[in-house]
Amino acid sequence: MLKSSRPSDNLVTVPMQSPPRWTELGELVGLVARQRASTRSDLGRVTGLARATISQRVSQLLDLGVLVEAGDGTSAGGRRPALLALNPAAGVLLAADIGANHARVAVATLGGHLLDERALPVTLSDGPQRVLSLLVDQFQSLLADTGWTADDVRGIGMGVPGPVEFATGTVVKPPIMPGWDGLIVPEVLSREFDAAILVDNEVNLMALGEYWSRELVDEQLLFIKVATGIGCGIITNGLVHRGADGAAGDIGHVRVSHDSEVVCSCGNINCLEALASGSALARQLTAEGTITRGTGDVVALAQAGDPRAVRYVRIAGERIGEVLASLVNFYNPTEIVIGGSLAVLHDDLLAGIRGVIYQRALPLATRRLKIETSPLGQRPGILGGIMLAAQGALEPTRLSTWISGALAEG
Repeated sequence: MLKSSRPSDNLVTVPMQSPPRWTELGELVGLVARQRASTRSDLGRVTGLARATISQRVSQLLDLGVLVEAGDGTSAGGRRPALLALNPAAGVLLAADIGANHARVAVATLGGHLLDERALPVTLSDGPQRVLSLLVDQFQSLLADTGWTADDVRGIGMGVPGPVEFATGTVVKPPIMPGWDGLIVPEVLSREFDAAILVDNEVNLMALGEYWSRELVDEQLLFIKVATGIGCGIITNGLVHRGADGAAGDIGHVRVSHDSEVVCSCGNINCLEALASGSALARQLTAEGTITRGTGDVVALAQAGDPRAVRYVRIAGERIGEVLASLVNFYNPTEIVIGGSLAVLHDDLLAGIRGVIYQRALPLATRRLKIETSPLGQRPGILGGIMLAAQGALEPTRLSTWISGALAEG
């Protein structure tokens, strides 16, 4: 049964002689949740349903605890209309952002308000069973700490550092995720949670989190993650562009110019990721005698002013800028946001990126272009995961299933 913001003695049993269509109720809730309608009059105008029908449906949703009245709206003459909102006590969302060697998990209200989050180390080479078991344990702990249970979860949004067939949540030949190829992640998580479960490439979640945290409108945004690997999330007017099979934005495997042949993890030669990622810079520094174990060491050396580290970071920025200049000409974004663990080196990294983009991209394509690092640090992925979970939970079919179950219990 859904938790209700009303006292239990105010709940009424929904008459079942003429049950409403579940899709109709789900669509009404979706309109309110997406802020396309905030009053009964709004719902009538958007749906075309009669006032009496809207009143009956809204009353049922209020009695079920799915919607609540949240104050009074603006009057156009006469009585001020009651504002409708999604009941924050109607359930929660879970999100996970899994990187190459870390993860961040969170629980949030259906409206996207963050309740709790935590970061933890993971080792992808341990395989999906161990990593996902750890993830489920963390989810259960978060729910317990915030007073919820698995039955209250309405949606889960998750990002992984590899290619994903978004329609099914299947991981497809990920270069740095041994044992994950062909795994349908939602099937695994659905053993523990009866919820909408959406899985995407982690950089798409970062792009989504960046976009909505800024409350951008009608913007074309490219989010570039520069860390152990390199990827790009593409947002057009609030929607993620994934391409036909979910492979859009994989710029880490675009070939760039180089005076020798460097083999990438994908098997090709001179990919951007093989030359300009944090792991690539660590290899280059180690080859010159500075033992560098990974991206974190590269960042520490550059921040300490190590001249070779600073030089390699600037060269990496130029190589990234070479690829992005082509994307600017092709996509004409309004904003490019650089994130990931190397983004903290914004002075050196951005100098290389900006210089090449403004040199090589057409003036019209750069006239309104902003290039900057993310102000969210390591958090855009988890914020995007919450947004993705909300999209799944508020999808009309999922809402209909949820509401029909609540009506049956009532």
